[in-house]
Amino acid sequence: MSVRMCMLLTTATLIGALQCGCATEESKPTQELTKARTVIQQADKGDAQRYAAADLQRAHDELSTAERAADNRKYDDARRFAGKAEVDADLATARGDSGAAEHAVQEMRQSMETLKQESQRNGNPGTSQM
Repeated sequence: MSVRMCMLLTTATLIGALQCGCATEESKPTQELTKARTVIQQADKGDAQRYAAADLQRAHDELSTAERAADNRKYDDARRFAGKAEVDADLATARGDSGAAEHAVQEMRQSMETLKQESQRNGNPGTSQM
């Protein structure tokens, strides 16, 4: 392949890449914003507020930043912040679920201990120690 052909291919590739970048900047990130809103709403409905309030607040803040960027036609920034908002909302949901599960385990342990104490106090022969 000649040097001139390599230069033409490189130039064509660079022009194509620049056009793709410009095309991305021109389209409003409606889908990304909608998805981030949906994930945040799901986190709001779960246990995230109780067990992961900071993560959930960060997701709300990033979504607001994404919406402002979209309003200002800074679509790449809007996409980036919408993606961060979605990730933080997912994290808040996971931490909320984990916190709720841990709380349920603690309640079960406490109930089992109470039942054990009641059974020993009532003198059940099957639970007495030798």
